[in-house]
Amino acid sequence: MARHTKEEALATRHRLLDAAEVLFQAQGVSQTSLQQIAQQAGATRGAIYWHFKDKADLFNAMMERVTLPLEAAVQASGASDGDPLAEIHNVLIAAFKLVTTDLQVQRVFDVATHKVEYTHDMASVQRRHLDMRNACVADFERALRLAARMQRIRLPIPASSAAQGLHALVSGLIQNWLLDTTAFDLVQIGRRSFDVYVKGLGFGDAQTTAISSSSPCRAVA
Repeated sequence: MARHTKEEALATRHRLLDAAEVLFQAQGVSQTSLQQIAQQAGATRGAIYWHFKDKADLFNAMMERVTLPLEAAVQASGASDGDPLAEIHNVLIAAFKLVTTDLQVQRVFDVATHKVEYTHDMASVQRRHLDMRNACVADFERALRLAARMQRIRLPIPASSAAQGLHALVSGLIQNWLLDTTAFDLVQIGRRSFDVYVKGLGFGDAQTTAISSSSPCRAVA
């Protein structure tokens, strides 16, 4: 009986998160109430507070159900023996493909970038976003430093600035593609933009290698 109750509770939690995704995208986070989410999910308001402390807690739980592009940085690409530029290249192409093929990722990323306001009660959401962004940029920076040493070049700007620029390039491409998914081919333009960016930093062509599980920024903040 207890097992059945746990299964029911888990099913209710997922219904609430599904409802939140739909309503947040349609109405925006600030314009969506917990009561509306409960009604959409066929649950009670009390059920929401059983599973989540507040709207921010629910929002973060919604984010954690998917792997977003450039989110959840794992290890610097320099941790492996491969070409760090190739690893970044493959991770980013995988991220672009994920966005274009996974409808849930599209929906959640759209909410996270276009439908949320960082008001006082959403401070934990903003911190989470910044933490993910900073971790990813740090991975990019380490990879660019290592690649510069391996190719024996001097970067025209500090590696930290180059990493910030690369993250802004990738994140900006995805956000703009989500505004109009018919405007351009995200994977193709993303690949070309990355190649042009690293060449502008003085690097040669990155060799394409298999995607490594230790690659940075497994998924974009």
